[in-house]
Amino acid sequence: MQQRWPDRIWIVRHGESAGNVARDAAQAAGHTHIDINERDVDVPLSPLGERQARAVGRWFSEMPASERPDVVLTSPYLRAESTARLIREAGGVADPLLDDVTDERLREKEFGILDRLTREGIVQLHPEQAELRRLLGKFYHRPPGGESWCDVILRLRSALDTISLHYGGRRVLVVGHQVVVLCLRYLLEGMTEDEILSIDREGDVANCSVTEYAFDPHRGSSGKLVLQRYNFVAPLTQAGAPVTAEPDATGAAR
Repeated sequence: MQQRWPDRIWIVRHGESAGNVARDAAQAAGHTHIDINERDVDVPLSPLGERQARAVGRWFSEMPASERPDVVLTSPYLRAESTARLIREAGGVADPLLDDVTDERLREKEFGILDRLTREGIVQLHPEQAELRRLLGKFYHRPPGGESWCDVILRLRSALDTISLHYGGRRVLVVGHQVVVLCLRYLLEGMTEDEILSIDREGDVANCSVTEYAFDPHRGSSGKLVLQRYNFVAPLTQAGAPVTAEPDATGAAR
């Protein structure tokens, strides 16, 4: 039987962004709004985020070429595309001429009317949404004009179908966002709402951390992807790059 899944999938959250820094400053100052001028899609990496991306790229580069990623899928957001590019430039893929595949289904969760608001801003300006989120939980709460986690999961189901259709037996690197990492875990491991939210409560997904799956042909009737590591930050600490784990600038309602 033809293998359906890739041999390996690595899911990497983008490096620290300028939006992460702005969000921390706004929260610390008790502001209602996060001070960023760009659209969320255009927020760049911070200098530290660039350093983190190069560090994880060097970690991949230490693998034999036959074991490095030979497919790179990335969110269209600038901070994710830049992370993928810096990983490639650091020698982290099998072929330096490999083109990244941009897939909008890997984009950040959309926050609608809560975009660029701190937690304090949500409570002050949209108390009804704060209450709805408390009642429904983050998994099901969809702010007006935005997405719930379920909405993100719906598009990621489609993205995984594409991966299984086109990249069976390959080594796939996915560069995305915190909620993408978590929702892919939910799908690949067949989790429940309680299980994935329990993992989420343990702490944020670190910038440029690695979550890795390997295909095991002996699992189930046709094999399955098995988690090897989650939120792995050794590539950063080995390179002396500080580990950061802030939610994105629009992520107060994450």
